[in-house]
Amino acid sequence: MNKNDLDPAWIADQLAGAQWHSASSGGQTCVEVAFLDQGIVALRDSKNPHKPAHLFDDTEYDTFVAGILNGELRRPQGQ
Repeated sequence: MNKNDLDPAWIADQLAGAQWHSASSGGQTCVEVAFLDQGIVALRDSKNPHKPAHLFDDTEYDTFVAGILNGELRRPQGQ
């Protein structure tokens, strides 16, 4: 499935009923994640939940999380 081919009305419906999860740290500046139907994962900024969520398919999301866990998404030294 190509996430770019999803019906915008379906996406809006999914996001409206989504159960958003955030880190258990209890912070106020979190990334929230929602697991939608059809293997779609949505990410949003908890400070700006009205802004569009970023959508990933399961494979993209797994790769993103693995990159975080492996330290691949850290700012390079000196930047």
